[in-house]
Amino acid sequence: MILVHAEIGSLKAESFSVIFRGSLARSLRGFPICMELTSPTEFAKQKVLVVQEYTFLAAQSVANLFRKPLYFADMVQQADLIGVGSLPIVVLTGFFTGGVLALQTANTLQRFGSITLIGQLVSTSMVRELGPVLTGLMVAGRNASGMASELGSMVVTEQIDAMRALGTDPMKKLVTPRVTATVFMLFFLSIISDLVGLAGGLMVAKLFLSLDARQYWSNAWQVLVFEDVFMGLLKPVLFGFIIATIGCFYGMTARGGTQGVGRATTQAVVAASIFILVTDFFVTKLLISLLSYR
Repeated sequence: MILVHAEIGSLKAESFSVIFRGSLARSLRGFPICMELTSPTEFAKQKVLVVQEYTFLAAQSVANLFRKPLYFADMVQQADLIGVGSLPIVVLTGFFTGGVLALQTANTLQRFGSITLIGQLVSTSMVRELGPVLTGLMVAGRNASGMASELGSMVVTEQIDAMRALGTDPMKKLVTPRVTATVFMLFFLSIISDLVGLAGGLMVAKLFLSLDARQYWSNAWQVLVFEDVFMGLLKPVLFGFIIATIGCFYGMTARGGTQGVGRATTQAVVAASIFILVTDFFVTKLLISLLSYR
């Protein structure tokens, strides 16, 4: 009797082990068991190929502007989606950035008895740096991901191949209108961001620091020179080109179904944000050297 119970118990244990291994195998199905190592040479070749393909896409998106047809209706539609659609987040970001900038610098300026210069500080900071950069990052988060997901979905569902079969150039129909609209609209979005940032600084100066509004605007306006405005208007053009070309590049090169589209969307946002910050540093350094800032 004891022997029978022991055999039944061992059979139950074995069956449980088999069931557990089977369920574990089913749950791990689709996950790679081992990672394939890539040689440094192959990795370098892949990265060089990616840079080459991106450069070709960026150059072709500009060259398509000088060849007919221009698809002007698509440009207007993308300008509405990118520019008008991004307006709320740009306004909110600019307004509260200007307010926080005024709050953070008020204590330091009060120590030196220069609280009236807060308008100059907010003005130069927003126009030179914060307005274009924050606007670019907001538009990159919203539109670079949208371009990558939209174009990536068209790639994996073979809509791009269908356009080529019908004689339509996907680069000219899909990429060039997005690049043109992003560059054009980011220019004006940065101007709006600068203006509402100054308004946010005015709110803090008027309500919390009891400063005169007329004096604030006078200081903010008089401190700006040509070099400040030129720097603040050049950066959005470069940032818009970076956002659109990176978003379109990752979308057009998406592979692997829906998972590939998700990866392309994430990579587009990360790459666009990093490129904006890196480009901002080098452009600022170059302009400071060329324009001989005071």
